[in-house]
Amino acid sequence: MSEDSFQMNSRTSEVYNKIMKMDAQHNSSNSIDQFGKHVDVVCTKDQGFGSKKNGEILSEHVDVEEKRKAQHTEDGSVDRFGKPAIKGKTGGWKAAILILVNQGLATLAFFGVGVNMVLFFTRVLQQNNAEAANNVSKWTGTVYMFSLVGAFLSDAYLGRHMTCVLFLVIFVLGIAMLALSAHFFLINPPGCGKVGFNCQHTLPWENGIFYLSIYMVALGSGGYQPSIATFGADQFDEEDTIESASKVSFFSWFYLALNLGSLISNTVLDYLEDNGMWALGFWVSCGAAALSLLIYLWGTPFYRHHRPRGNPLTRFAQVFVAATRNCNVEVAYSKLYELPKKEFGLQGRRMILHSDGFRWLDKAAAMEEPEYSPNLNNKTQEDPWHLCTVTQVEEVKCILRMLPIWLCTIIYSVVFTQMTSLFVEQGTTMNTHLGRFRIPPASMSVFDILSVVTWVMLYRRVLSPFASLITGNPKGLTELQRMGVGLIIGMTAMLAAGLVELERLKRIEKGAGFKPLGILWQVPQYVLIGASEVFMYVGQLEFFNAQAPDGLKSFGSALCMTSISLGNYVSSLLVTIVMDITKRENSPGWIPRNLNRGHMDRFYFLLALLTTIDFGVYVICAKWYRCISLYRNPTIEDLDQELM
Repeated sequence: MSEDSFQMNSRTSEVYNKIMKMDAQHNSSNSIDQFGKHVDVVCTKDQGFGSKKNGEILSEHVDVEEKRKAQHTEDGSVDRFGKPAIKGKTGGWKAAILILVNQGLATLAFFGVGVNMVLFFTRVLQQNNAEAANNVSKWTGTVYMFSLVGAFLSDAYLGRHMTCVLFLVIFVLGIAMLALSAHFFLINPPGCGKVGFNCQHTLPWENGIFYLSIYMVALGSGGYQPSIATFGADQFDEEDTIESASKVSFFSWFYLALNLGSLISNTVLDYLEDNGMWALGFWVSCGAAALSLLIYLWGTPFYRHHRPRGNPLTRFAQVFVAATRNCNVEVAYSKLYELPKKEFGLQGRRMILHSDGFRWLDKAAAMEEPEYSPNLNNKTQEDPWHLCTVTQVEEVKCILRMLPIWLCTIIYSVVFTQMTSLFVEQGTTMNTHLGRFRIPPASMSVFDILSVVTWVMLYRRVLSPFASLITGNPKGLTELQRMGVGLIIGMTAMLAAGLVELERLKRIEKGAGFKPLGILWQVPQYVLIGASEVFMYVGQLEFFNAQAPDGLKSFGSALCMTSISLGNYVSSLLVTIVMDITKRENSPGWIPRNLNRGHMDRFYFLLALLTTIDFGVYVICAKWYRCISLYRNPTIEDLDQELM
């Protein structure tokens, strides 16, 4: 959508002009903000209390649900024409279901490429286990690192809808290029790339096309992911009690759709690729990606949108520069600079309340004048490089508060990434036959997906209500508490993987008289990883989306993605360091090409130890964290009521 399409409609402007003439009436309100102004405040839902104008609750004598649907949203969202969104005509589950289907198909396509990537490197490109694991970690890390690119474009310039369209197109083109390269020259001779039938060495230019295609897939998927997650949440008005509850459950359904999409890729496509039908698997992925794009575009008339807020890096820089310039100004917290509340509502933005902490940054909003006035004409005060609003300062504070929490999630992502690398390599050394049927090692992640599906349902239907009875919190466990539980379960998953590897090595040492350990012994570690995901990653999505300022919602989702990205890079670094330290003349190291001569169990136990230490740090950071506090904006209906 163009910038002009987001301008205020004439009706909103007319109401605003009338309200400006009625300022005196607002001064009769009993609520007073930090600036000494009389305002009508409704606190965030997590705080559990609020006040309405004159302490009255408007009674309705018509069909409440029909009237609610006819109202405009209260969170500043607009329709595709830039007009305030009407609840009954846009958003809600009608739009969210299309986004969930799109997410499921896009995930099927992505994991159709990534599920057997480590085996593609070893069987087709002839790389050793450590090199293949590192390349998969780097590629997966790059996927999620590109989420920062998508989030920046989404929040700053393009908006979430156009960002999703752009990166979905790149995603489809990347998979198509991969399928073509696999069909014409990578899979040589035809049918190679399965157990016992490796492909011929590829030429440098063939490798170049392969890497170009998979990193186009990384760019497309990475840029799309944070925007689609936030865009789906945008379809629910968090200021509406009914839609707010739906928004909370949306993230669970979103993660469920992601896992259901990967279920097909981890079974059907994994089976095709494990048996040498790589090109066919990639073509199926390409078709799923193209279909996801078409379904997403089909829902365009039903979506709600939020306007891009401009470059957040500039806003952040302005706060630090203004705070430095005003370092000698004495901060009077009742006289910090802020725009009138009405302007935030009409611009589709929400005012953030002042908070303690990082007090040095408050100098960016400190006024030199002795008296506060919302109508400042002083040139210096109109320049955000000299004076910022409290809301702009609080944006920076919000991100700074989230960073320690985000850093503590990286070690968990190191644990999570083992499922697509070392778990698969471990599975290739085990007995993969169940009767006459051979279980592809990568398809063991089906147990992770089934665990996710089970725990999503179990948490929403059983654990959350039970936790609500104990804690008194309607949400059950808070997002921070759930993330902590995810860390603990992730640690136990590494212990389980290490114990399985110990047993596998014992049987190898006993000689040919003992059968290799069956691959189903890996089920507990996959199930535990799945359970930890529900607590950690769903909690992360909810936490970062709820705590990010309005102009940085996609960035909040990108923090979750970049945690996975850095986890992959840290995993790659750990593997390299461990191999450098443990490899000796008489020892091939912990993770050699022949895992029967290594000690991968020790690497799993090392990760369990690191996760335990990380959990201790996380608890400290979670206790220190303070949540964002927002004003409730008036809607057009509220403004009309004030005129009556």
